[in-house]
Amino acid sequence: MRHILSVLLENEPGALSRVVGLFSARGYNIDSLTVSPTEDATMSRMTIVTHGNDDVIEQITKQLNKLIEVVKVVDLTDGNHIERELMLVKVRAAGKDREEIKRMADIFRGRILDVTSKSYTIELTGDGSKLDAFLAAIEPEFILETVRTGASGIGRGERILKI
Repeated sequence: MRHILSVLLENEPGALSRVVGLFSARGYNIDSLTVSPTEDATMSRMTIVTHGNDDVIEQITKQLNKLIEVVKVVDLTDGNHIERELMLVKVRAAGKDREEIKRMADIFRGRILDVTSKSYTIELTGDGSKLDAFLAAIEPEFILETVRTGASGIGRGERILKI
């Protein structure tokens, strides 16, 4: 089962390396990882997407909590949450195909960020399935390059990750 772990940790050199090393040493896979400072510059928030049964996720959570820099770990998939991912995709858009590609971007609420005579660069945000659906809707030969950030998530309502 897919899980989104939100980790609040001290913003110190080597903290990211220790978290990734923990996953690597125990043979756990990271599907995506995002990290950046929070509103408090001394703290960072890391979002880790991984797969595993409840026992594996419980073990990962316990091991993360043992790391000195880790302040708090929350499994966002345990409750209501919002998740988003950013994708930039460069597509071939020449001749008669330009209008169809623009229409497809509009349908998926994407924004065209860059235009050349032969291509568009489109920005899309949403959950992973929306981004996957956009890629599936575009003919594969039109896709020149794709960059995805991985999931970022936050609990809904009063549920917060803060010390």
